[in-house]
Amino acid sequence: MAKHLGISRSLLYYEHIQRTKDWELKTRIETVLRERPSYGHRRVALSLGANKKRILRVMRIYGLRPYRRRGRKHWKPRKIRIFPNLLHTTMPAYEHHIWAADFTEISFHEKKVYAATVIDLYARRIVGLQIGVRKGAPLTVQALANALLHYPPPLIFHSDNGREYEAKVFLALLDEFGIGVSRSRPGCPWENGYQESFYSQFKVDLGDPNRCSSLGELVSAIYRQIRYYNTERIHSILGMPPATYAAGHQRSKPLLEKVS
Repeated sequence: MAKHLGISRSLLYYEHIQRTKDWELKTRIETVLRERPSYGHRRVALSLGANKKRILRVMRIYGLRPYRRRGRKHWKPRKIRIFPNLLHTTMPAYEHHIWAADFTEISFHEKKVYAATVIDLYARRIVGLQIGVRKGAPLTVQALANALLHYPPPLIFHSDNGREYEAKVFLALLDEFGIGVSRSRPGCPWENGYQESFYSQFKVDLGDPNRCSSLGELVSAIYRQIRYYNTERIHSILGMPPATYAAGHQRSKPLLEKVS
């Protein structure tokens, strides 16, 4: 079957088995971090009685990092609507099964530019992107709308508990498309580590934003970098660019269904 499709056997067999094992270990690591958020991979390994190298590898795959206090912050407590983290019991099984979202801040000539993204967790492909000079619901809503314009709606949408994702207009859009809501537990930023992991490498590949002479030039550079990530850059977990992995999944799905 792999020879007929022109892809490696690992794409059809080994990769899926390993990803399932890694996902199960991820949920166990998150359980430890909820009780001991400052634990690094060595202490997590001791708590689980597991190999520290494997723990480190899985934490890197899913962007799981110990919480580090960076100084005191003062804010008024706010009431938030609590949604369960569905990723504790569900792993991405196919393309557009689960999307995750976040946004990042980019310093540009002493100003701030924000990039909001939506990532398909199965293929690790960025499916939605919006860039703005202000953060808020319009930024994240437009990123989601861009994704829904080009791809079928997912079954589950995961994010943190930021105000941008609590907005009525954002939740109404999810409800309109029948998309289930999954949220990181408050105070557990590592539970949305997929996007954090992407942003850390994305900013390295993007380089110094201040090399751009205008906002339009920076926006163009960001879009080119996202395209490069999706179509050319080899993903360390997939062993190929996300778009290539997604295309292989689409080619193999009809044949797999026929064989089954």
